[in-house]
Amino acid sequence: MEIKEMLKHVDHTLLTQTATWEEIRRICDDAMHYGTASVCIPPSYVKQVKEYVQNKMAVCTVIGFPNGYMTTKAKEFETKDALENGADEIDMVINLGWVKDKKYDCIEKEIRILKNACGEKILKVIIETCLLNEEEKIKMCEIVTRAGADYIKTSTGFSKAGATFEDIDLFSKNIGPDVKMKAAGGISSLDDAERFLKLGADRLGTSRIIKLVKM
Repeated sequence: MEIKEMLKHVDHTLLTQTATWEEIRRICDDAMHYGTASVCIPPSYVKQVKEYVQNKMAVCTVIGFPNGYMTTKAKEFETKDALENGADEIDMVINLGWVKDKKYDCIEKEIRILKNACGEKILKVIIETCLLNEEEKIKMCEIVTRAGADYIKTSTGFSKAGATFEDIDLFSKNIGPDVKMKAAGGISSLDDAERFLKLGADRLGTSRIIKLVKM
């Protein structure tokens, strides 16, 4: 796969706690230069980034990040605030305690509420695969599909592991036809990025791919 084509699937990401505006601006410049799918940045920078990129690319941000255990009302407020500030895409984290407690109706309701807030804007649902067993992952594929989200996403990149080829393969067998897949966390080589895309991932959440392209 050509590098240019691969980059069209990258959400160029910087979500570290200490991220400064200078660092955020730099990844925006890189994302626009290399033609990535979006730039994924903390909510506090959304308005500034939207003004900076001037609709030259999509702005993605995260909600309930990285632990997912905020209340649904808090996540809904975060989502609406991000959208008002100019976010084009929302990556939300599910409540993993609810998964363990089998509160599947609560998870589905929360996703529906956030998708309703997003409207035509893209909603990606992070299920943090490294903290779930296979049965739970399959159940989340079903719930994300039923709730009408646009993407299921593997990881925050802030837990004990990131995306795996096995998880993307599992997703592909259990999501509905209208749900796309995003692999995120730990994607550290162009070969791995290409393999994730060949397995069916539509987006890659990574801060490293452009660094590799520059080398």
